[in-house]
Amino acid sequence: MIPEKQSIRILLAKPRGFCAGVDRAIKIVEKALERFNPPVYVLKHIVHNAHVVQELREKGAVFVRAISEVPEGAHLLFSAHGVSPECWKEARERGLNIIDATCPLVDKVHQEICRFARQGYSIIYIGDAGHDETLGAIGWAPESIQLVRTEEDVKALKVEDPERVAYITQTTLSIADCALIVKALRDRFPKIVSPRKPDICYATSNRQMAIVALVPESDLELVVGDPESANSCRLRDIALKLGKPAHLIPDAGGIDPAWLEGAATLLLTSGASAPDHLVEGVIARLRTFRDCAVEERVLVEEDIHFTLPLE
Repeated sequence: MIPEKQSIRILLAKPRGFCAGVDRAIKIVEKALERFNPPVYVLKHIVHNAHVVQELREKGAVFVRAISEVPEGAHLLFSAHGVSPECWKEARERGLNIIDATCPLVDKVHQEICRFARQGYSIIYIGDAGHDETLGAIGWAPESIQLVRTEEDVKALKVEDPERVAYITQTTLSIADCALIVKALRDRFPKIVSPRKPDICYATSNRQMAIVALVPESDLELVVGDPESANSCRLRDIALKLGKPAHLIPDAGGIDPAWLEGAATLLLTSGASAPDHLVEGVIARLRTFRDCAVEERVLVEEDIHFTLPLE
């Protein structure tokens, strides 16, 4: 007699998956391949998801780590994370046809950095060292920017004029962590100037809000996303900080059945660069272990779309 499967309730968070900036960047690559024919070169990864990169590679996109790898006169696409002015300069000097897929919300951060730099502020950038978005942003005013990631970093800051300090943030940070760092900055520099509008993007905020709202109902959280995806890592970390076991998995193959032991309710979500078919694959694999009752929980409806660049 075949033993009866245990049941598990799956809370499927919405919003999840692609944000408008990621969706736009992928469409730009696809349109470029359609219009100009392969190869179209992409600097670094168009978005931080290995599955998306592989799918575009199979269509003819060529991903490079440096502009010097791109043949002169070819089409080069800058990723959603944005790049520094030095990258623009190098690409133009090589005679490349540039297609800019920088997320409009990241571009807003670049404009804020330039504005603060022109006004003579010491700029504090709250972000992850080495992240593509951070590297691109700091490049817009390297002589004026200092990077911080913790409250301890804030204590070590040295600025020319404590009364002319401004801060900027990476778009994919944890809202709660960022708030603590901003408080530390305000305590140290009472006259610090903030961005005109929050820099953490709507998609990051919405996905984090959904996790905070739904974690109390769950015993376990699974986040579908790439380990290089900052916003995906944040979703896992938020659940961990709220005291629930949580795991970041790239796809269905990342599931360890042992995680399900003792779990009656599982919260499932995905980062802003994870395609929804990966989430569907995770549910299908979970069904091989348990009888699953899937309940989609809609916290916010997203209807934001960004237009494609003219080129």
